[in-house]
Parts: sequence; C-alpha cells; structure tokens
Amino acid sequence: MKLLRHGPVGAEKPGALDSDGQARDLSLLVPDFTPDWMAPAKLEALKAINLSRMPLVPAGTRLGAPVAGTRQFVAIGLNYRKHAAESGLEIPKEPVVFTKALTSLAGPNDDVELPEGSEAGDWEIELGFVIGTQAKKVSVADALSYVAGYCLANDVSERDWQIKRNGQWGKGKSFDGFGPIGPWLVTSDELPDPQKIPLELAVNGETRQRSNTADMIFPVAEIVSYLSQFMTLLPGDVVITGTPEGVGLGVKPNPVFLRRGDVMTLSAGPLGTQRQQVV
Repeated sequence: MKLLRHGPVGAEKPGALDSDGQARDLSLLVPDFTPDWMAPAKLEALKAINLSRMPLVPAGTRLGAPVAGTRQFVAIGLNYRKHAAESGLEIPKEPVVFTKALTSLAGPNDDVELPEGSEAGDWEIELGFVIGTQAKKVSVADALSYVAGYCLANDVSERDWQIKRNGQWGKGKSFDGFGPIGPWLVTSDELPDPQKIPLELAVNGETRQRSNTADMIFPVAEIVSYLSQFMTLLPGDVVITGTPEGVGLGVKPNPVFLRRGDVMTLSAGPLGTQRQQVV
C-alpha cells in the first residue's frame, strides 16, 4: 500500500492511494498513522480495506509527513562514493550517523524556509525508511523485516552551519522544515528491494542529482543492522540513507546554494515526487 497523511499542519488525517492513484481518506477507520500502526499486523489489516469505498481526498489538499508521532529522526552521511569525493572526504568504512531534529520533519510540498542569515542552503535527495518493529542488535539477514516502508526525503542542509560551527552536522540540518518526507510511505511488501530506486532532483528545472539507490555504499539492510547495534530503533522512527553526488556544495569551482524563490523538484519512481519552494 501507499500510505499518506493529508490536511493542515497539525491536523493531518490518514489516507492511502487507490489503484487509480487517487488519494482516499481513511480517518473513519484509522485515527492516524502513529508508530503502533507501523506494526506488521496493523499494516496487514489495512490491506482488507476496500479503498474504492473510502471518501476521496479533495484535489489540492496538502500532504503531510506520512507517519505521525516519530520519536527519532536518524540520518546517514556520505553513503554514495561520488558524493564523498565531491565533498573532499574519504569513503567511510562504517556508516556516518547523525540526527535531525524532529521539528525539521515536514510535508513533501511544504515551503522550505531559509533561516535568517543563511547563505549556504543546499539540497540532498535521499531514500528514507520507517521502522515498523523495535530493532535492537538485529542481523543484516533479518534487518529488512523490521522496516515498515520506504519514502522519498530531502535532507535540506545549511552548509556553513553544518561545517563551520564547531562540529555536529545536526546544527545545519535541523531547522524547521529541513526534513520533507513523502508524499507517501510505500509499505515494504510492495517494495521488497529498496536498492533499485531511481533518484532525481532539479532546482529551477535544472537537474542537479540523478542516481539510483543501487549505488549506496551501505544498503538499507546494513544500515538497519548497524544502527541497531548502537541504539534501539523504535516503530515510527524515520531513517534517511544519504545522498548521491550533485549537491550545491560540490559544484566546482564555485558552490551553488539555494536562494529565496528557488524551486526544488524531486522524484523517486514508486516513492513519488516532491516540490518545495524556498522562501
């Protein structure tokens, strides 16, 4: 299934795409897609719903992040070889892990607001996934069974504050709205292999990133297993898995950064599309 949440910020309702690609409202049957609804049994129960009998979501309705009540927002850095090279950094021997503030989570088409004084805003298209079952010290072989589903993400970054403010990448990646995810969550039964997803991002119509998750250094199964050795992953947690080459910081000889009025468009095959205007 493709699960979504629709409505104003803070008042989103659960929904899903039907076989014709139309958004249907599920709020008569489901209170919201909170972490407990990411459990395999709950997701299986959703399949029994006849979506054609559910109310249509009005065209143009805002979409929110496809999961509510997330308790941890974890990110992986430098997970594509060419991106590490354009950043002037060595290929990591283990996943590079950092966190983004929960308040950075946003809907897929919400405006991205550059904070006052920002001069180095940047884009990062990424594959994201949501945990469905608590994961602690799991094996690579079993890791994908802990994933509820996959989504498109943009790890928006402020490079000066990420790099030049005494460490801790999260300082440049945690502003409100710097973590758009969605438009929907594709449940893992519909997407058994997350390492075959095309990724493409454009700024003002100019393609900046084009790659495929097949090029990830550490695939999803390794990331889940690795993270679970150091922290307990909880249902509803969001993990984004790194970006390919083509970020603004990597443009040579002069980096290109976001300016107010720019429009970012992202696409990822079955994971759908995003559009964000920079304000």
